[in-house]
Amino acid sequence: MLDVRRVLLFAEVARRGSVTATARALSYTPSAVSQQVSRLESEAGQPLLERHARGVTLTDAGRALAERGARIERELKAAENELADFAGLRAGTLRIGTFPTVGAALLPAAVIAFRDAHPDVRLTVRSARIAGLWSMLENREIELSLMWDYDWCRIDREDAVVTPIRDDPPALLVSDRHPLAGRRSATLAEVADDAWITRADNHPVAEALERSCRAVGFEPQIAYEAHDYQEAQAMVATGIGIALAPMLALDGSIRPGVSVLPLQPPAPVRRILLVRMSDHSLTPAAHAFAALLRDHAAGSAR
Repeated sequence: MLDVRRVLLFAEVARRGSVTATARALSYTPSAVSQQVSRLESEAGQPLLERHARGVTLTDAGRALAERGARIERELKAAENELADFAGLRAGTLRIGTFPTVGAALLPAAVIAFRDAHPDVRLTVRSARIAGLWSMLENREIELSLMWDYDWCRIDREDAVVTPIRDDPPALLVSDRHPLAGRRSATLAEVADDAWITRADNHPVAEALERSCRAVGFEPQIAYEAHDYQEAQAMVATGIGIALAPMLALDGSIRPGVSVLPLQPPAPVRRILLVRMSDHSLTPAAHAFAALLRDHAAGSAR
């Protein structure tokens, strides 16, 4: 069996590109590092390094083992982080993830309440797109995360625990000069002939717009692709087109000249979720934060 400590040392040699640099970084002698690598090669039954004057080059087997070693190192780091979290509410760190619209609208009140109740726990928040949040969850960089889904793209992973905390219905944004401005609500069918401002870069709300319009019988005509909701509102105010946005993305930030109309069904309602990996039990700090967040989400949805 391979010695894990030697595998980790070998991964460090692969990262740094030389035995000498590794020895210097780890406060070993170069001969001690070379001896450990040689023993690992004996355990592996084949060469892992090609040594030359300027450093070392990995063999094919060495590259494969170095990749495994890097993965082992990440898992060990994740284990260390997990154990540190179990210090409880008197100390430790709670790391959570979020995405921009919820980070600006739903999260702040829960963060303030948690810090007031548990001042000794260090709370850190990381904001990213969904792919980034999944990566941080899997690597244990965050303990739990706020996410979202729609009915056509439900999060359904066996390795994740998903808890819905509230629905986030959509709104129609029109200029104050639009014929529908001032109405209490609207339907997509009423704006089938309008030009649309959508989100750029394959943003999920762009897909929500396309799916919803097609469901009621028309293809949206895109006049402008915006990179955030403030830019979209600015274009709506000019009258270039109308836009679709989740209500949480508009929380306290309606631009002058824009009228917000709740959309009647059928409308693309997204779910706001709390997600954790199923093999990672929540710490007491995470349980406390999740409860505060659920309470705030329930109150804000009324």
